[in-house]
Amino acid sequence: MAKAKFKPLGDRILLKPLEDTKEQVRGGIIIPDSAKEKPQEAEVIALGTGKKDENGKSVPFEVKVGDKVLISKYGGSEVKIDDVKHTIVREDDILGVIA
Repeated sequence: MAKAKFKPLGDRILLKPLEDTKEQVRGGIIIPDSAKEKPQEAEVIALGTGKKDENGKSVPFEVKVGDKVLISKYGGSEVKIDDVKHTIVREDDILGVIA
């Protein structure tokens, strides 16, 4: 895993969506990429600087780089880094870690 050239700020997290390895076929028709649902599983690539509580104390992230996570369907912002699609989300947009 290469180190990201992008450092998120605050409680933002850089994720790389995990593509569904199964081709979506309905009745013999292959569904084009533009019609497929956005992947909800992703790998944590980089963590931001973290958020602070009301006393200014840093709150640690509950995820770490390399974790596989489930994100909300419409959460985050899609960006391209080195021609690879990534998603930037706030920690609150992560639903859980996949064991």
